[in-house]
Amino acid sequence: MAKSQQSEQLELSEEDLALLNTRLGHRLLFRRPEVDVARALRDLRYEHQLRELQVKLIALQTWVIEQRERVCVLFEGRDAAGKGGAIRRVTARINPRHFRVVALDKPTADERGEWYFQRYVRCLPRPGELVFFDRSWYNRAIVEPVNGFCTDDEYRVFMTQVNPFEQMICESGVHLIKLYFSITKHEQAKRFGEIKDDPCKRWKITPVDLRAQELWDTYTHYKERMFAQTNTATSPWIIIDANRKKPARLAAIEHILARLPYT
Repeated sequence: MAKSQQSEQLELSEEDLALLNTRLGHRLLFRRPEVDVARALRDLRYEHQLRELQVKLIALQTWVIEQRERVCVLFEGRDAAGKGGAIRRVTARINPRHFRVVALDKPTADERGEWYFQRYVRCLPRPGELVFFDRSWYNRAIVEPVNGFCTDDEYRVFMTQVNPFEQMICESGVHLIKLYFSITKHEQAKRFGEIKDDPCKRWKITPVDLRAQELWDTYTHYKERMFAQTNTATSPWIIIDANRKKPARLAAIEHILARLPYT
């Protein structure tokens, strides 16, 4: 009842009424038994802004294809930060033949014997292609040392090599964009609870995820060290406030568009 009374007190502009009086507006307005006009308007504005940005992404991809550009976007952040959801919105409307989403599993025995960056090099974009990494070589900067998946020496070598590696990538003509989705400890705990309660999402929880809250401060230590050493002029980090998923998705797309000189 409180929400209904609050909605009735809203002063709706002609633009608001026009948005609500659409098929999508009707669906969002009446999707719950209790009508919440303010929430429906907020979601409508998000959907419209998302669509406008997705149209620009199509223009960006057209530029990438026609100019045979190579674009590599890294999506990093804590577990449950919303990286996967953002990638799905980025790729929802663009041509699937000219982009790839890379989410590598743990390395095989052969890959463990290779140069660390080698398996990531194999995934870099070809001319006319965009590649989106759902976690990247930066696993070795945070996840691996926190959970004991690499030695101190392997971590040291990585931190010594990562900046020259990215410098070579950029000098070869690859547009490298590094996004970090930042959430609070409370928000991560909340999202873990929602995932555990949803039978369609429980598969997302891994043993590493289960320790994320316990190791929060250790993750923070390595995260700050990563930013301090790898935030370079050639490939800077873009930190996105991801406590609210929808604004974070919009911000991610806006940053990608802003970083590339497409027409």
